[in-house]
Amino acid sequence: MRHHGVTPIPPASSEETEEEMRQAREDARCIWERALPLWELLDEKETKETKALFGISQVTDATLKRFGVRYLRPARSLVFPWFSPQDATLKGLKLLRVEKKGGTKTYVEETLPRFDSYRNLFGLPLIGRRDTELVLTGWELDALALHQAAGVASLALPRGASSLPPTLLPYLEQFKRITLWLGEDLRSWEAAKLFARKLSLKRCSLVRPGNLQPRPLEALNQGLNVTKILRSALLASHKSIISFRQLREEVFGELVNTEQVSGVRWTRFPELNKLLKGHRRGELTIFTGPTGSGKTTFISEYALDLCMQGVCTLWGSFEINNVRLAKIMLTQFAGRRLEDQLELYDEWADRFEELPLYFMTFHGQQNIKTVIDTMQHAVYMYDITHVVVDNLQFMMGHEHLSVDRLAAQDFIVGAFRKFATDNTCHITLIIHPRKEDDEKELQTASIFGSAKPGGRQRPHPAGP
Repeated sequence: MRHHGVTPIPPASSEETEEEMRQAREDARCIWERALPLWELLDEKETKETKALFGISQVTDATLKRFGVRYLRPARSLVFPWFSPQDATLKGLKLLRVEKKGGTKTYVEETLPRFDSYRNLFGLPLIGRRDTELVLTGWELDALALHQAAGVASLALPRGASSLPPTLLPYLEQFKRITLWLGEDLRSWEAAKLFARKLSLKRCSLVRPGNLQPRPLEALNQGLNVTKILRSALLASHKSIISFRQLREEVFGELVNTEQVSGVRWTRFPELNKLLKGHRRGELTIFTGPTGSGKTTFISEYALDLCMQGVCTLWGSFEINNVRLAKIMLTQFAGRRLEDQLELYDEWADRFEELPLYFMTFHGQQNIKTVIDTMQHAVYMYDITHVVVDNLQFMMGHEHLSVDRLAAQDFIVGAFRKFATDNTCHITLIIHPRKEDDEKELQTASIFGSAKPGGRQRPHPAGP
């Protein structure tokens, strides 16, 4: 299922894709054969040290054996298999290693085949036909912990809380009750609410992150009652009217996680964090500046910064074609002039390909309804949480010639604002200001005239 208006970047021919898939599966098979069952390492000391490194000292050998977790010594990585649910053949795998910098521990993942080529659910072959209840997690180690601590059927999403690909939905149809326990931060909670809409709200419950409800592995390590936490999961569906009692825990969560509530913070633009606090879902940011002031270049890096932190991003560039835009973003991503170092192109392009980044294929004038339809499709298919539209003027087509242009512009802004609210998605909208003296500072009236559009949006002028 592919919508005509959205494409991952860069595209590949079917022959190239098939050959890459074949090679990736062969590489996965070789790695799998070289890896050792973690529960059968000859050196008991090595086993203990490896478990401690990954924080799974409490996970038993029986659990590791049931899920088939292996260890690749040369890479010091855990290996999680993806088996076909039909014939139990190896279709791919995920490698997980730990990097330590100072006192910080970071988990680094690598998948074969790449995520954009193949998707699977870790633990799928262990699901029985009669299983009707499931706990869906965002991490393989959490799936291990859940099964061991509560004896429940558990699966791990291939890309954590970043996305729930529609191709995986058929494997989840048999379950009458699905509990989503994706992590311990606010982004995981927001993702759980979004995924519940895909899975049907009526059959979903959500574990709210909190001090006494960390991620499943941490709950196991702390000796918490995992079964009790699962029983306290909140129903995803509710009536149109609720009491404060039902909101109480969410309000407390926002007070505890004040910094997370402010949104995803930019790493490349610390001054932007002071101005906007962070990038939050459900909002509309309007960005403007004179021609040639660098609007597209800045927004490109502004969006790239978020995308590198796992924010699934859709670009709608109606003025600059996608090849040129991708070149700008790749240069910003690499932090160097690749035209002077072409031998490094493939290395950086491979890394860039791993980002959750998609582009609309439109160029030039477009109907607002067509654009909104494409965005809706992208949110469902790719779990997009940030849409960049460059720029609004390309939706001011012939159908608006007979009406006041400011009124038409306000209508389009309203449509984007409604989309952001309804889909819990942030939209960054670039608008050209009306022509004014170069020395005159831009105001809200430079975009909307004397009347401001209602609702929640944040206009920000670009520098001169």
